[in-house]
Amino acid sequence: MLKATLRSFLAHKGRLLLSALAVVLSVAFVSGSLIFSDTVTRTFDRLFASTSADVTVEPSDDLKASVPTGAVQTVPASLAEEVARVDGVASTHADVSVENITVVDGENKSVGPTTGAPTIATDWYVTDRSPVKLTSGHAPQGAGEAMLDADTADKKHVRIGDTLTVMAQPGSFKVKIVGIATFTTTNPGAALVFLDPKTAADQLLGSPDKATSISVDAAQGVSDPVLERRVSAAIGAGPYDVKTADEQAKSSAEALGGFLDVIKYVMLGFAGIAVLVGVFLIVNTFSMLIAQRTRELGLLRALGADRRQVRRSVLTEAVLLGVVGSTVGLAAGIGLAAGLIKLMSAFGMNLKTTEMVVGWATPVSAYVVGVGVTFVAAYLPARRAATVSPMAALADADIAGVGRPLKVRAVVGSVVGALGVAALAGCVSSSKTASAASLLGLGVVLTLIATVIAGPLLVRPVIRVLGGAFPALFGSVGRMSQRNALRNPRRTGATAAALMVGLALVGGMSVASASMSKSFDEQIDKTLGADFVVQNANFTPFSQEVTDAVRDTEGVGLVVRQRFAPLAVRLPDGKRVETTASGYDDQVDDVAHITYAQGDTAAALADGAIGMDIDFAKDHGVRLGSVLPVEFPGERTTSLKVGALTDQDGGDGFGMQGGLFLGIATVEKYVPGGQDSALYVNAASGTSGDQLRPRLEKTLDAYPQVQARDQADYKKLVHDQIAVLLYLVYALLGLAIVIAVLGVVNTLALSVVERTREIGLLRAIGLGRRQLRRMIRLESVVIAVFGAVLGLALGLVWGVCIQQVLELQGMKALAIPWGTIVAVVVGSAVVGVVAALLPALRASRMNVLAAIAHE
Repeated sequence: MLKATLRSFLAHKGRLLLSALAVVLSVAFVSGSLIFSDTVTRTFDRLFASTSADVTVEPSDDLKASVPTGAVQTVPASLAEEVARVDGVASTHADVSVENITVVDGENKSVGPTTGAPTIATDWYVTDRSPVKLTSGHAPQGAGEAMLDADTADKKHVRIGDTLTVMAQPGSFKVKIVGIATFTTTNPGAALVFLDPKTAADQLLGSPDKATSISVDAAQGVSDPVLERRVSAAIGAGPYDVKTADEQAKSSAEALGGFLDVIKYVMLGFAGIAVLVGVFLIVNTFSMLIAQRTRELGLLRALGADRRQVRRSVLTEAVLLGVVGSTVGLAAGIGLAAGLIKLMSAFGMNLKTTEMVVGWATPVSAYVVGVGVTFVAAYLPARRAATVSPMAALADADIAGVGRPLKVRAVVGSVVGALGVAALAGCVSSSKTASAASLLGLGVVLTLIATVIAGPLLVRPVIRVLGGAFPALFGSVGRMSQRNALRNPRRTGATAAALMVGLALVGGMSVASASMSKSFDEQIDKTLGADFVVQNANFTPFSQEVTDAVRDTEGVGLVVRQRFAPLAVRLPDGKRVETTASGYDDQVDDVAHITYAQGDTAAALADGAIGMDIDFAKDHGVRLGSVLPVEFPGERTTSLKVGALTDQDGGDGFGMQGGLFLGIATVEKYVPGGQDSALYVNAASGTSGDQLRPRLEKTLDAYPQVQARDQADYKKLVHDQIAVLLYLVYALLGLAIVIAVLGVVNTLALSVVERTREIGLLRAIGLGRRQLRRMIRLESVVIAVFGAVLGLALGLVWGVCIQQVLELQGMKALAIPWGTIVAVVVGSAVVGVVAALLPALRASRMNVLAAIAHE
């Protein structure tokens, strides 16, 4: 049996190749994501470990803002002298390092990275842990001199002697580049500007008495944990975090972890789609191969092979396919990881492929996925093979599965579908976001499974409609193509299911993104009353200089600032909620339309007051006039009175739970040194928006980090942010389509082999080669469109349910992107034509007499 299995596997290697490609894609994305994330993690672990001081003293950072505030938490520079007196300390240094800056060249073009990595200004202090070394010029000495890292200098064409402008929180200042520093470790993609230590404290923090942290070097023979305990005891229980080198490296790695997780989970999402769609392809392939080998399997049974041996034979073929596919997929995954590393280099993160990490978990995962998928997918066909009767060897057996009833599928599909519909109905009727989202996830899974199970039941009614015009348009060829798609509902349903999965995903997410865009548009129209909004595309804060320049622009009337503040609020129900509040100037009513359930703007922005969303207030037992304990960064605490409750129907925005807002004076009091994140600008009386726009743009030419936007521009910015998610979905769709095309090609290729004698007879009675190719193409098109119709119908239902969940967050508009849906259906027909090209060509080249004599 083993010899027969190996011979069978090698005899059908051409037929199994397309199935192996699905395994290869699945394994490549799994192994590639693991290799890439392991490589980046280890590279940065080494970077952080090698650059961290033995002990570091930092401001405590218990509250993390969901959006940046621009405020820099500091410690007294004199703390370095205090720590230096601790037993076991060899040396200390008051560090200065900030990210709330913008650096521009002489043409007012940003020198910083455009990939989201920070621009960091720091003091030049050379130690054995320095990630850079001076390679040309000299170190900065006094005010007006600076160094730049070599990667940024090369990309932005900055040379020694060039003058740059640094826009910091205390104010802007010009520096002359006097030296270039080159990274000796991995460049994380940031732009680094180095200043003289005293100048750095003065111009970046506004005072020589401040520092962002204290680096402590241990004396010989003193361990980091011991020194950390001594330093902690010496400085007392102040608002400081004292960390060893290992703890500091771990903290830095955790901060980077979010970025790495995004890449990792996106790639695993691709792997999941590849696995899911690949299962349908493999099931179909083995089902058809077994149907074609009915006589061969019957002969094996007649010669004495029992059912268990036949089943093992088919499963052994599947395992061999999985091993081959996993091996190739692992190699492809290494190549994919190398490509990602190169791509990261293009974005400024200079990783090295020579340092690629292939941990033991990667090959294990690769083979578990590859072999596991093929084994599971082939199990049902293997069981079916074991039921082949020895009598099948004595006659032309019917193709397995053609005439079998679909009663079991109907029952199981109906039950699972009913449960899925009930879950989606519960999602729509739920008033809690968490429960609605859980029911949505359950409903999506169940309805997808039900559609896959019941798909063959829908083949005949749906394809009769989709192919109804074929006889009229293409005559007998059209009629035969329609009947070919109908003759085996199981096969047609399984082939279409691969495409259905991808299109259901894109349909649901397209409805969700269109609804989000429309909801934001309505919310902007409803709430935004300013002529222009000045802000950064990434919502990061900017310096006071920008605000002053905007106010001084000719034609500008009212300017209302927005500033963010991280805080934690203790609520009457006993919960402590960490969130970010918005601070506004008193005239916010002139630039925004706020709907109040109770109270007003003046009460909410008054000293010692706060406003919040009424739904959040109801959930936590807050009433108008409630006094709430509030914690701000740096262990600053106070109590604020609830002065107003809003009913905006717009959600909290930016992930800021509770919709909390307060006066900007309160923000400045408890989060000193913060920067404005947005300016809402109205034109002065007698100046139109069209007149003001070019003046604002001219003012902001010197500040490339911010832009002035009117309502239309602001809507486009929001649409672009949403589009990023949609592009990811389209990429997943593309992968699903690639595998679905392989599935259609495989099905048609095997179908052509299965119908060799039939095709020969058709040719013998006058069917031309062109007509034969057309018949196979039409069969492919109707199968692909059938998958698209099922997928889009399912996706539309999911999309409507997703919108119902979004409605609980204030996004109440429902939008159906009909243009996208029509484009997808047309695209599916094109996919069908492309998938049929090779099988149709092969069929048309068959020798007629050999085809008629085919066994």
